[in-house]
Amino acid sequence: MSKTAKVYYNSILAGSLIEYDGGYRFTYNESYLDDASAKPISLTLPLQKESYHSFTLFAFFDGLIPEGWLLDIAKDHWKVKGNDRFELLLLTCSDTIGAVSIEPEKEIE
Repeated sequence: MSKTAKVYYNSILAGSLIEYDGGYRFTYNESYLDDASAKPISLTLPLQKESYHSFTLFAFFDGLIPEGWLLDIAKDHWKVKGNDRFELLLLTCSDTIGAVSIEPEKEIE
């Protein structure tokens, strides 16, 4: 079973982030890559057609998750374990301060 998130850059669908048994995969959307004005969502994830893979949640995405008392509120409100970083990302990062936002997508079985 895996979970998928849509990744937006300035409200434009930039790619998808997937959590699966082997780790995480981030892939830019082809239509986003075809746009001459497209910018990478992070310096650590430059624009490319090939997917990025990681055994742990990419540091860029992990950095979007709230910290401190705000994280405590989110964990208590949604009853999420603090070590479930992907679920926290899905629940708390739809309206971030920066240009990147995350929206959950249906689960794949």
